[in-house]
Amino acid sequence: MATPINIQSQKKHEPAPTFVRVPLRDLLNLPNSLTLLRLFSIPLFLGFLSYRHYRGALWVFGFAALTDSLDGTVARWFDAKTELGSFLDPFADKLMLVSAFVVLTMAGDIPPWLFGIVIVRDVVIVFGYFLVVFLTGERIPVRPSYVGKASTFFQLACVVAVLARLNGNAPGFFTYLLYMAAGCTALSGVHYIYRGLEILFYREPEMFE
Repeated sequence: MATPINIQSQKKHEPAPTFVRVPLRDLLNLPNSLTLLRLFSIPLFLGFLSYRHYRGALWVFGFAALTDSLDGTVARWFDAKTELGSFLDPFADKLMLVSAFVVLTMAGDIPPWLFGIVIVRDVVIVFGYFLVVFLTGERIPVRPSYVGKASTFFQLACVVAVLARLNGNAPGFFTYLLYMAAGCTALSGVHYIYRGLEILFYREPEMFE
């Protein structure tokens, strides 16, 4: 009489995923601490704007822009890149910029058409990223393009120029700066859409396998 075969016992059991506990001191290294400092400066920046202390808002925004350039440089120099930092850095940048654009647009200091371009581009990028992750079943690393970095630079420059105008130091090239920011922002949105379609073209979506 044949003995019954336990089919489940023949299946290869995949090893359970191992989770490595990262020490807090490694997460809160110097680059991540600078990023957190930038995040915590956002309420102070918005407070200065709400009370029309534009000089204070300009100083805080300038400090945030400085930490933005420092954290990435320090992380590369000291090989201190972390998963937390790769998420927090763009999140802090976007939160600071969107907060500034919302408040300054509502006050009539930034034209609504520029605000619309910035918001639509960000929504398209976020939605497109999650759509690509859903279709491919993979976590796609986020790497900003040169056009994306240029659009962020011009958006930062627009906020600084607006705050300078409100302090009585209006730059003569302000209008051109607005158009440059709009153009780079729209172009970067198109470029990120192209990159997403390129990823889908070379990787067969999981739902069609």
